[in-house]
Amino acid sequence: MRTRRSNKVADLLKTKAPGAVTIKPSESIAILARRLQQERMGAMVVSKDGRSVDGIISERDVTYALALHRGQLHTLPVSSLMTKNVVTCSPQDNLAEVSKVMAARHIRHVPVVDGGCLVGVIGMRDVFMHRLDEMQHVTQLLRSYIASE
Repeated sequence: MRTRRSNKVADLLKTKAPGAVTIKPSESIAILARRLQQERMGAMVVSKDGRSVDGIISERDVTYALALHRGQLHTLPVSSLMTKNVVTCSPQDNLAEVSKVMAARHIRHVPVVDGGCLVGVIGMRDVFMHRLDEMQHVTQLLRSYIASE
């Protein structure tokens, strides 16, 4: 019995829309909040050119900053709140290893970079759903095998 082993980040990316939504570091937090809402996303890659990764910013970053900046929060540039040391992965990376790093570092979104260019973003939900699909596939194979006995 052969199972479909899709254990690379590239396999997960094939199931998602191509590319990644980015925001410029000079954009305001107000614009970021609106775009997160419109795109129904929890984080965005910060990029001057849409290809490089200058940082990442999440709804959590905005929420935590609210306590410090209150009424001025919406006017701040994204660059003032973004995480600059971004953990990235490549399409060739093992998905299980990337998910371990995500769990250990409490990271919910990881930009995928290939040859220095941003090619996508994977989130914990993406990883979970991908793993669930794999388990359902294996379950179907086992049921077929048992039924043929």
